[in-house]
Amino acid sequence: MAATTPAVPLRAATAPRLVLWLLLIVYIFNFIDRQIVNILAEPISRDLGLSDTQIGLMTGIAFALFYTFLGLPIARYADRPSTNRIGLIAVALAVWSAMTALCGLAQNFVQLLLARVGVGVGEAGGTPAAHSLISDIVPPERRSSALAFYALGIPIGSLLGSMIGGLLADSVGWRAAFLFVGLPGILLAVLLLVLLRDPRRTGLAARPQAAIAAQAALSNREALKQILGSRVFVLLLCAASAASFLSYGKATWAIIFFQRTYGLSPGMVGFWFGIWAGLAGILGTLAGGWLADRFGRSDRRHVLTAPAVGMVIAVPLSYAAYMASDWKVSLALLMVPTFLNSLYYGPTFSSAQGLVRPEARAMASATLLFCQNLIGLGLGPLFFGMLSDLFRPTAGEDSVRWVLYGAAWLGLVPAFFFWRTSLRLHASLDRHS
Repeated sequence: MAATTPAVPLRAATAPRLVLWLLLIVYIFNFIDRQIVNILAEPISRDLGLSDTQIGLMTGIAFALFYTFLGLPIARYADRPSTNRIGLIAVALAVWSAMTALCGLAQNFVQLLLARVGVGVGEAGGTPAAHSLISDIVPPERRSSALAFYALGIPIGSLLGSMIGGLLADSVGWRAAFLFVGLPGILLAVLLLVLLRDPRRTGLAARPQAAIAAQAALSNREALKQILGSRVFVLLLCAASAASFLSYGKATWAIIFFQRTYGLSPGMVGFWFGIWAGLAGILGTLAGGWLADRFGRSDRRHVLTAPAVGMVIAVPLSYAAYMASDWKVSLALLMVPTFLNSLYYGPTFSSAQGLVRPEARAMASATLLFCQNLIGLGLGPLFFGMLSDLFRPTAGEDSVRWVLYGAAWLGLVPAFFFWRTSLRLHASLDRHS
């Protein structure tokens, strides 16, 4: 007769709903600290005398390089049954918050670059462990919605980063803005340790606790072999990386585009662009998770249908937005593509979690994040900045607009890969859950 696991009383401090809400707040802080540099880039550039290529380095590769490479070993640590993932996330939060505050003390480009490296080092410990936690406490049929809820940290954090950063840049300067958003994260890290417990230690996981305790840890080689040996996972990597390349590149340079082309202050751009793009991103992220769970139940191919179709529709609308002669028209036109381009997060990461064994889930997220952030966050803003410098002798202040024209049509690339991935999902998804 199989042994049964004694019931463990649920405490408020370990309830799944509270875990999800607190992880969401952590992720909001993650993206405030990551993205605030975009709204501050133009005043920083004027103060420190930076080129567009240096802006691309500061906003992209300086953060992404260490974030991506450290994410893999940290994810392997998070996958170990004995690891306290709550403690890992709390330490990571404290590190990236402190380094964000240090950005405000930088006196030159090198010091600012090193501080941004530190932000990337800290944030490497957050999302893979959070994805692993969520996948342990939420059943597979609700995983897309749960991960989409967590992913609300991206648009909410970006919205708050733009609004707060822009307003502070106009009122007290970019240095104070970094200090203001960085220091509260250290207090949140302490609160996280007080309120939460890892479900591995409380019997709260959606899988049987005995199965968690007995799971065999995979070696690095075994985990990567399982992940990269799946053709559908490789297609998913291509889709997510292409989407991330365009998303991060456009996010950085669209903010600068509104300042250079329409003469808006950082505060105005942060307020209007932050609110409307943030709301569109929130609604798109929620809708993507809901659509994946709703239509993916009967046919798993439809988990990724909405991202594929949405990105195709977004292409001409984005192009029209960058052509507009009035900033209000441009902003209004960008709302629909922003919504459509936000549909992919929940379905993408839920698919990644469902394609591997439970003990490789953090590694699966880290591998996906590795490609997304190295290619997307690392190279997107940098590549767009280099193109802007290249076009500037001909286009002048319109060089950023020219870059964004091309970025709009490149949206067909991730749409193609999401469609190709969807064709193989039905036979591959959730075989290990």
